[in-house]
Amino acid sequence: MKKDIHPDYHPVCFVDVSSGTRFLTRSTMKSKTVENIDGVDYYMVSRDVTAASHPAYTGEKRFVDTAGRVEKFQKKFARVRR
Repeated sequence: MKKDIHPDYHPVCFVDVSSGTRFLTRSTMKSKTVENIDGVDYYMVSRDVTAASHPAYTGEKRFVDTAGRVEKFQKKFARVRR
C-alpha cells in the first residue's frame, strides 16, 4: 500500500437533529465540536435528516400543504404577464 495517499479516517458521531439519534462510525468528516463517548473523542456532525427520521425509512406519512404552495406561487407571479 502506498503511504500518504489515503484520507485521514477518524471517529465521527452523526447526530439526527429531529430525533436525537446518534450514529457512531468512522469518516473523513470533521467538525469544530468534539465529544468524548466511552473514552473515545468523536467529531460531532449534525444532520437534519437521517434514516432514523426520514419518512421513507420510518413509514410515517406527513401532510404537505400543496394547496398553500400553489396559491403562494400564483400570488407571487400574478403581476408578471407577457
